[in-house]
Amino acid sequence: MKPTGILTDHRFHFHDPGEHSPENPGRMAELPSTLLSFAGLLVFLEVNPADQAQLERIHSPAYVRQIAATAGREYTALNGDTGASAESYLAARLAVGACQSATEAVMSGRLANAFALIRPPGHHAEFSRAMGYCLFNNVALAAAFALDHFNIRRILIVDWDVHHGNGTQHLFEADPRILFFSVHQSPLYPGTGSFTEVGRGPGEGYTINVPMPKGLGDAEYAAVFQHLLVPVAEAFFPELILVSAGFDSHRLDPLGAMKMSSTGFAALTRCLMMLADRLCYGRLALVLEGGYHPASLAKCVGAVLAELSGVTISAVDSLSAQADFKRLNPVLTRCRQVHQSFWSCLRQSRPQISQLPSAPEYGGIL
Repeated sequence: MKPTGILTDHRFHFHDPGEHSPENPGRMAELPSTLLSFAGLLVFLEVNPADQAQLERIHSPAYVRQIAATAGREYTALNGDTGASAESYLAARLAVGACQSATEAVMSGRLANAFALIRPPGHHAEFSRAMGYCLFNNVALAAAFALDHFNIRRILIVDWDVHHGNGTQHLFEADPRILFFSVHQSPLYPGTGSFTEVGRGPGEGYTINVPMPKGLGDAEYAAVFQHLLVPVAEAFFPELILVSAGFDSHRLDPLGAMKMSSTGFAALTRCLMMLADRLCYGRLALVLEGGYHPASLAKCVGAVLAELSGVTISAVDSLSAQADFKRLNPVLTRCRQVHQSFWSCLRQSRPQISQLPSAPEYGGIL
């Protein structure tokens, strides 16, 4: 069995967006002890910073120069919620490099899967704008890297952060090679991610947003994956699955109002592993996004790593069956209404995940 890869670096702690920012070095303080508990099961890969040309795959040259200009300056306010310190440009380049290395390792088959434990996060970063604590869009740059280097045509990006990944959506909303699936709390920052945001032009139908009312938790998230993500992923037939893995939907996180626990994140991971095994040779790489309660973040990361490394095997079906469908059915129904004209699989009821056969040949969008 191939090992699980970890990509992290002490230099991520050098990024200091300001003493009042929740996205501070302390949020990852308990992760080292979590990683130690998996000694012998994880492979730690070297992290190298991305260069300017790699950053410009997704971001404008002028924007890359703007972030580069923060290097060596004590503090730079980029907007109302995002700042940079003297070492932030290096940390952000290392984050991008870590995500690209994680992608390369799973695409080459060297690893079973990988998790890039990085900061700053990235899914809010736009083509030429920092926002939501994000400087460069790590997962989008990883996807662009995979498209360029591995001659693949279909990548699934799943975003389970409590906040909608506006940057990732906007960067790929016209690109049918990327299926972007986001489940997030709504209403909440940044205010995007409605059901009717489905992509544009040739990418219409390849953006699927599942805005969830506050207070839903493990079972409801598992049911969303079972009833919406699984059928569409099988129809899309990705060659790689990337995950914007934010943990701010945990019940103790100060920035969200959802009720997730480590049990739920383990189940979501297991669901994605089963999809990856059936559809794309197990190619699965996760990228850390939010998560602002240090103890909960460490516990959730540990639960995900236990799934990735085979220590635990979550029962996704039984968890999904416990969902509060009285609250969840309006969400499922609305998403199906919007997307069934693009994806015929959403017109049908779903069997349990464990009962699904191997996926058919790629059928694409209708």
